[in-house]
Amino acid sequence: MVNLRRIASAAGLGIGVLCILTFPPAKAEDWTRFRGPNGQGRCASTDLPVTWSEHEGIVWKKPIPGRGWSSPVTRDNSVWLTTAAENGHSLRALCLAADTGKVRWDVEVFRPENPQHVNAKNTHASPSPIVEPGRLYVHFGAMGTACLDSLTGKVLWKNQDLIIDHGEGPGSSPILFEDLLIVNCDGTDRQFVVALAKQTGEAVWKTKRSISVDEKRFDMRKAFSTPAIIEVAGRPQVVSTGADQVEAYDPKTGKELWRVRYSGFSNVPIPIVDRDRVYVVTDFSRPALWAVRTDGQGDVTDSNVLWKMTRQIGASSSPVLAEERLYDVTDQGVLSCISPETGKPAWQHRVGGTFSASVLYLGQYVYLISEQGKTTVIRPGAKYEEVATNVLDGRTLATPAVCRRALLMRTDGYLYRIEATAGKTPTTASRGTESKNSLGTN
Repeated sequence: MVNLRRIASAAGLGIGVLCILTFPPAKAEDWTRFRGPNGQGRCASTDLPVTWSEHEGIVWKKPIPGRGWSSPVTRDNSVWLTTAAENGHSLRALCLAADTGKVRWDVEVFRPENPQHVNAKNTHASPSPIVEPGRLYVHFGAMGTACLDSLTGKVLWKNQDLIIDHGEGPGSSPILFEDLLIVNCDGTDRQFVVALAKQTGEAVWKTKRSISVDEKRFDMRKAFSTPAIIEVAGRPQVVSTGADQVEAYDPKTGKELWRVRYSGFSNVPIPIVDRDRVYVVTDFSRPALWAVRTDGQGDVTDSNVLWKMTRQIGASSSPVLAEERLYDVTDQGVLSCISPETGKPAWQHRVGGTFSASVLYLGQYVYLISEQGKTTVIRPGAKYEEVATNVLDGRTLATPAVCRRALLMRTDGYLYRIEATAGKTPTTASRGTESKNSLGTN
């Protein structure tokens, strides 16, 4: 671990009662990063739309140039997102008025001469931005990271030192902790986590992954997950998933606190925070969901792994916690309702379609967004209970954002603002739907 600011190393975790942040549901107007506060995909608002279509509930629909699967972020009646135009040669950030969809500014942040190869399902603008009062942070992987004035689009700083070979294009989104912007950098060539000073963009600390993957085939060394912040025994940790490992670091210094070993690569889902544990997906080709207790120091693989679910786990979509159950959807459309205590599914149901966007728990419903543009809304509970299905034109891999009473949904051509239609509620007939798609549990 290289500490570039010579910050004093963190004190030991100490002995005492283990605690972990219970993140309150987001305010509906503050969806400032990927999947909302701490990336957990939850919002308490009950005013969000449940039913919509191309002809119903659309407040505005704005064409977005270029290609990008980054999620929009929002606060203070503004929406920001990134896109890649000219086949990745023009990496851009946009700001729109949240109420009208009017473009306030559209800025080219980077212009790479030779953009890296991206997978057909990926784009050069897949990492989601993050916003705070007055400042927008955008990340295009190895092509560059930057801070912009959120009101004007003026570029305040750029960093193009985080050079790795993504293999399939960038995917990890940045997070903020105090005065630091923290980014996972897991390429086919190098694997590390770095913190940049949010005022200048200079590296404050940089920590190499502790478990070497150098002996593995080069395409089995990479990962695309976004880190999450937790708090244990009153001290913050940043939990970061990479190939063959998940680690927790002191976010102020980059010092590793604990790690868990597994066999897996190209990890995508963000760690899910749940009291004294986190849930991590360990692999893309054979995804498994592991529950890990967050205390301890050093290698805690043998002591802190509580359970493993090895069948019907999503490789791309991040799970969500809703009413003391985990909801996870596979890339092929099988939804599982999982006990957080045992890792056993209470039920499984084939929703249909393919999935990349993350699962969300908004108000009293769970939202599942397929790549085909269909959103299935279910009521969380002891059985599969479908409330509504809603279809938009176009392909959808981006995870939606919440903006007050609205959903912001991005397709391959447009950004939508969707609101509940007055007097429109789920019908009794649409509740409690069970069908031949229901699966046996394992």
